[in-house]
Amino acid sequence: MPGCKTSVGIYVDVANVAMNGGYGMQFDVLREFACHDNAEVVRLNAYVAYDAERAEEDPSYAEGQRSFHSSLRDFGYKVIQKNVKRYTDAEGISIAKANSDLDMAVDMLLQSEKLDRVLMVTGDGDFVQVVRALQNRGCRVELVAFENVSAELRREVDVFTPGWLIPNLLPIKGQQRGAPAWGEIGSRVRGVCYYHKDEGYGFMRFLDRVDADLWISDTRRKDSPYKTAYFHDSYLLDRLEPGEIPNRDIIFEFDLQKSMRNDGLEARNIKIVARL
Repeated sequence: MPGCKTSVGIYVDVANVAMNGGYGMQFDVLREFACHDNAEVVRLNAYVAYDAERAEEDPSYAEGQRSFHSSLRDFGYKVIQKNVKRYTDAEGISIAKANSDLDMAVDMLLQSEKLDRVLMVTGDGDFVQVVRALQNRGCRVELVAFENVSAELRREVDVFTPGWLIPNLLPIKGQQRGAPAWGEIGSRVRGVCYYHKDEGYGFMRFLDRVDADLWISDTRRKDSPYKTAYFHDSYLLDRLEPGEIPNRDIIFEFDLQKSMRNDGLEARNIKIVARL
């Protein structure tokens, strides 16, 4: 029907993300990203671990958790709390667990009847079968994660987007207040090397904005949300083995500067921030 929007559900395994490179992720930016292609968010679920025993002993922890959960609710997320449980193994070692996998899987399957797209934020390979079930019900499944992402899960979803590459989803460390916005000259962004020559130069590609047509990665097209930045190997701060790039699984962080050679961009002070 004309005017109908794509309905989206967001499901975030908060503990998994925080422990695997995504600590400090901006949940408001995640919501904006989920709305790409003019979609409408219908469900926003954040699955959090809460240590009640620690909260009784540590008021600062309890207050920090309350504040965090309140901020999630302010952005429209439903907070599903899983209390930490402690077990003692055969060697007498205390183990704390708060696994939300089952809760998240059941919610996605039940709520998918009203959804066109499911955005999962986790790297846990236990969700592979859930992804297949969602797809068999007609849902498109997208994945956002940072480190230690299951290779099988990446292959199974319809689209995998490393969280590092989404503008402002994870703040740039050490960035000063008032710094140029992501994508502007003088800003620091993250991207991947998609082309490299043995002569010692190549090109970085980064996502400049989140809108429709995220699939158009060819930066020669005017409607592409991606941009390209030239670099010389001497701009690399970390050592790479011969033949390591181009490689979409190596995430770089770099400064954007105006090229002295043409009207394009250059990537300077390039460092590796993640290997997927």
